[in-house]
Amino acid sequence: MSLYDLPLQSLSGGATSLAEYKGQTVLVVNVASKCGLTPQYEGLENLQKRYAARGFTVLGVPCNQFGGQEPGTAEEIETFCSTTYGVTFPMLAKLDVNGDDRHPLYAELTLTPDAAGEAGDIQWNFEKFLLTPDGTVAARFRPRTEPESDEVVEAIERLLPN
Repeated sequence: MSLYDLPLQSLSGGATSLAEYKGQTVLVVNVASKCGLTPQYEGLENLQKRYAARGFTVLGVPCNQFGGQEPGTAEEIETFCSTTYGVTFPMLAKLDVNGDDRHPLYAELTLTPDAAGEAGDIQWNFEKFLLTPDGTVAARFRPRTEPESDEVVEAIERLLPN
């Protein structure tokens, strides 16, 4: 099964899938509104603005599994993201990234090792997975890796379709 085939739900409640981003480079990030790493939204939005015209998108995935740091409703999350950080990139509905109720998307993503060769559970909010335009996982960046770090930017630029 391809990542493109997994059913997802948008933050607004509509059915979606990664197939909507086929042909694009995608940075999938589990996000939270009340985390010490929440300011990474600014860097994520900067990447979105910088590379969107070249076939790139950030895809935010709210998750409340780490210290209850994403407790809000879909409407509260959307309002926070747009008013606090001006987020324009797409967001999915809140889902689990670890444990028995781990969404199938994250069951696949967590098989990918990070730069140190470690795969497995998501460590915390703002873990990042970079997908190639054909939907395979090219890289995994741990939560403390800033979105606009050289490591992330160089990986994105290598994969841009345009």
